[in-house]
Amino acid sequence: MNDCQKKFSQLYDQCIDKIYRFVFLKVNSQEVAEDLTSETFLRGWRTFQNQDRKIDNPSAFLYQIARNLVVDFYREKGKAQLVSPELVSINDPNNNPEEAALLGSDIDTVRHCLTNLKEDYQNVIIWHYLDDLPVPEIAKITKKPEGTIRVTLHRALKALKNEMGQIA
Repeated sequence: MNDCQKKFSQLYDQCIDKIYRFVFLKVNSQEVAEDLTSETFLRGWRTFQNQDRKIDNPSAFLYQIARNLVVDFYREKGKAQLVSPELVSINDPNNNPEEAALLGSDIDTVRHCLTNLKEDYQNVIIWHYLDDLPVPEIAKITKKPEGTIRVTLHRALKALKNEMGQIA
């Protein structure tokens, strides 16, 4: 295995779960998410092999590819829903059945409200709170200034809170 392959293999190991989760939350289908994630890494590998092009932030580059593939998917399918109403459920073995039901209900509420937000808000919430990406990393993915990302994140949380208030 050459140096390029080793670096990409490490990048794959670091990013596969996050990229898959990001895509899955957008397309609402395990099969489609797997296909788009695979295509993301295939395109990333092709670019990574090209020694003429320097990639400053490989994980941000992969997120850009994934985001573009999701956009292309919806263009082709003409679908409007951007966030899956069926996020992967969170199971804590320490929870009793009553606590698990309450947690599931809360997750369903957040999921529903997140679906009603505009795409930029969905993205920053997913990247920052689910994928634990710092603001500078999100700024690189979106090619926007960090200050803009902070404002967008603040507005996204406010919009999510407003959506949740309408349900209560």
